[in-house]
Amino acid sequence: MADKTGAVMVVGGGIASIQAALDLADTGYYVYLVEKSSAIGGVMAQLDKTFPTNDCSMCILSPKLVEAGRHNNIELITLADLLDISGEEGNFSVKLKVRARYIDMDKCIACGECAKKCPKRLPDEFNLGLDKRRAAHVKYPQAVPLKYAIDAENCIYLNKGKCRVCEKVCPAGAIDFTQYDQERTIEVGSVILSAGFQPFDPASCGPQAQAYTKYKNVVTALQFERILSASGPWMGHLVRPGDEKEPKKIAWLQCVGSRDNGACNKPYCSSVCCMYAIKEAVIAKEHAHDGLDTAIFYMDMRTTGKDFERSYEKAKTAGVRFVNSRNPQITELDDGTLLLAYTTEEGKHLEEEFDIVVLSQGLELAPETTELCNRIGVDLTECGFVKTGAFSPVATSRPGIFACGALAGPKDIPLSVMEASAAACAASGGLSEVRGTMIEEVQPPEQVNVAGETPRVGVFVCSCGINIAGVIDVKDVVEYAKTLPYVAHVDNNLFTCSQDTQNMMAEVIKEHKLNRVVVAACSPRTHEPLFQETMQDAGLNKYLFDMANIRNQGSWVHANEPEKATEKAKDAVRMAVAKAVLLQPLEEVSLSITPSALVIGGGVSGMTAALELANQGYPCHLIEQSDLLGGNALSLRTTADGDDVQAELERMIQAVQTNERITVHTSTTLKAVDGFVGNFKSILATPGGDVEIEHGAAIVAIGAKEYEPQGYAYGESPMVKTNQQIDQAIISGELDPKELNSAVFIQCVGSRDAEHPYCSKVCCTHSVQNAIYLKEQNPDCQVYILYRDMRTFSERELLFSKARELGVVFIRFPDDDKPVVQNTDSGLAVTVFDRYLQRRVGLRTDLVGLAAAVVSNWNHELSQQFKVSLDADGWFLEAHVKLAPVDFATDGVFMAGLAHYPKPMEEAVAQAQAAVSRAVTVLSRKEMRLPGTVAAIDKNKCVACGVCIQVCPYNAIDFDEDGLALVNEATCKGCGTCVVACRSGAPALKGFTQADIMAMVDTMF
Repeated sequence: MADKTGAVMVVGGGIASIQAALDLADTGYYVYLVEKSSAIGGVMAQLDKTFPTNDCSMCILSPKLVEAGRHNNIELITLADLLDISGEEGNFSVKLKVRARYIDMDKCIACGECAKKCPKRLPDEFNLGLDKRRAAHVKYPQAVPLKYAIDAENCIYLNKGKCRVCEKVCPAGAIDFTQYDQERTIEVGSVILSAGFQPFDPASCGPQAQAYTKYKNVVTALQFERILSASGPWMGHLVRPGDEKEPKKIAWLQCVGSRDNGACNKPYCSSVCCMYAIKEAVIAKEHAHDGLDTAIFYMDMRTTGKDFERSYEKAKTAGVRFVNSRNPQITELDDGTLLLAYTTEEGKHLEEEFDIVVLSQGLELAPETTELCNRIGVDLTECGFVKTGAFSPVATSRPGIFACGALAGPKDIPLSVMEASAAACAASGGLSEVRGTMIEEVQPPEQVNVAGETPRVGVFVCSCGINIAGVIDVKDVVEYAKTLPYVAHVDNNLFTCSQDTQNMMAEVIKEHKLNRVVVAACSPRTHEPLFQETMQDAGLNKYLFDMANIRNQGSWVHANEPEKATEKAKDAVRMAVAKAVLLQPLEEVSLSITPSALVIGGGVSGMTAALELANQGYPCHLIEQSDLLGGNALSLRTTADGDDVQAELERMIQAVQTNERITVHTSTTLKAVDGFVGNFKSILATPGGDVEIEHGAAIVAIGAKEYEPQGYAYGESPMVKTNQQIDQAIISGELDPKELNSAVFIQCVGSRDAEHPYCSKVCCTHSVQNAIYLKEQNPDCQVYILYRDMRTFSERELLFSKARELGVVFIRFPDDDKPVVQNTDSGLAVTVFDRYLQRRVGLRTDLVGLAAAVVSNWNHELSQQFKVSLDADGWFLEAHVKLAPVDFATDGVFMAGLAHYPKPMEEAVAQAQAAVSRAVTVLSRKEMRLPGTVAAIDKNKCVACGVCIQVCPYNAIDFDEDGLALVNEATCKGCGTCVVACRSGAPALKGFTQADIMAMVDTMF
């Protein structure tokens, strides 16, 4: 076999593709990011807000777009079609067809003059046909690359030989009609397919097809996102498309193009529709000036993700109505109002009028994506998605080609991002020996020395579409900023975080010789690193920067008080400028990295992480508190796909124990942790005594446990078992299905209640699996599943259908009226209220299966050791629910598996791979730089009282040789606790000194 290639191709331009590309680029691989349209961003760029975080979708996506667009190790190839992949893993030749843009990208300045004058108008695909675009166009306002393109299929000149108006008006001379489509062959070591999905088209089939085709006020969910979006056709003003009147009532119809075994042939659940309907209903209420009536018509609400159930309950509290019904029929009245006829679960036939009906469309693969997979030899499932396995969730049937995101099945943003990192891990695992061979380290520009210069502050005020400008008078804020002391330049930008604005900012800083910068926009949590990088590109120290959060703390919280919001924005800008004037350049500490890792937890996630780390070339220590590896998987029978868990587990344990890069410590706990990212020192309490190890990163995979049921005659009868106990009994031979006449499974035992207000995600599928097994082994056995909502998401819906076909009876009971189990002399008796029959039903049974909740281990000690947070339910808290689902806020520490939240096997494995991908972004560096915003001790003021040492939550302060306090800058997180605790005023926080803060306080008043 020839030498391997240290490059990876990522096919697709959505958030999953971008995350995979960034992970690979940050770990030393050259990445070709191939997108078929003119810009990256995918469907996430079309969304209004994310949920439940309520972040502006583009605001959290844009920094990722810009980072990918200017990353030295990523080459964007847009307007490209993948034709063929030849070769084998490590040495692929990928043939692309790159379509002509007819724009010289080096010359295009994205001024938009070509689009303004272009006479050809056609439906805008980005806005789902709700408005028009020109043949010369840019995909969306914050597109990356922000370069125009000419639509060859609709350009008058390219089709008829006439026009060329764009060429005449382009001030940069960027129009180039001599361009032509070209084929390009690229050599790569592996390929990641992340081409995403296309939303189901309701016009193609189904009961709503005619209504969607005929009635303008019947829209798809994605069209409704564009209606809500600040960059949409109506700039975020909620109107109905038919007459642009503000709606009073909106209905959402679920399962459009999902869970359909009829004409549409979409038998799977699309997983995301329930949550996005809830999100849209809640946000629509926020957009409406008057009270808005919102109703969601559903079969089962499937809110299985982290904090999703809470969002569901909050939506109820906020006034969103949830109507369990079947197949509502839509007709239009004379004024465009829509009449919805439906039947409730109690059997009542009702009619109700709505101004807009939103069709919650499902997810499917585009025909060209299906054709591509068939052409390159990648197998698909019976539902048409890329086929993967529970223990290899991102590997396709063709070695060296991997898949992530919705390509491998319907999934939401956090899971797509997680899978993207997992795919990056898997794609690079076989290439570790050629890591770094195709990249060059690029040094940032030399910093300008601003010492002694009079402050020249540049202020950039963002409109953020209408997220800010819809409430705050941005022009007034701009004019006010011009009057502030030391302000040398002020700009107003539509989207300050977009790529063109970042480039412009760098040029403005140089042109006007600015030495301080203030951006008045949104949250520094998501955007400060982006703007600081722009500062560096312009030659300034990145700490000469401050942000005024006039979105979260202004327009969003004072949406109904525009005048007060504007005044508050002025205050915020004035305070930020006052602080910026005093800012000084800060230095960052450079540290070497210990290239090894610690994995805590010996279940499937922990073992997967250890094996993947070893595959990447890094040694690791794997610790497990029990005397056996395997965790919860030791008591599981099969995965949802039918994989034999025990066989896979045995193979995995053998692989871990024989891998020379993995040191296994069983019957071991973590006793103490010291250090910081790249340089941790941990003490392990082993049977042979304490062992100290050094490691650069840590992965927390401590799992969870099964809830011990209360009631249901649990503990009174040996035939009342949890699903895990049923699996164990089947594996051991203790339970023989052929001896059962009847079995009853009860859902939500310990889930979705006051004690555990979340869905445990795996329980419905587990019960259905066991029910199917009993029916297959003993067709005469009567099997019942008592449920609130059946949550067999994604292709697990096929199991639900199979169970019904086998004769399993499903009985839906009310949330507040749980089934009762009695252990009588004549056997087990179950009583349940059937919501459809509207009567109580009694069942005699031989076996009761309890779908017990998955509950956290509540490991406070580990949380404190690594300074990582737990949420209200005891799950570890990720750095960002959407964009950093495996990272902690503490650098160098990552999470995987059930420690994060209940999840099925394939998600646990994928998250372990993702955690390794993120850990390798640390371990693969020779050195790393730590933030300059750390504490410093003034030795002249220190009285050696030791208070700062006692209060520091990161153990970053100790006594020096003179007995005075000394800060370890590598460990310090800049929290400022020492500053407020010290009575002598010796500590100061760089970048947030007393002078900085008091300047803000003084100018505030």
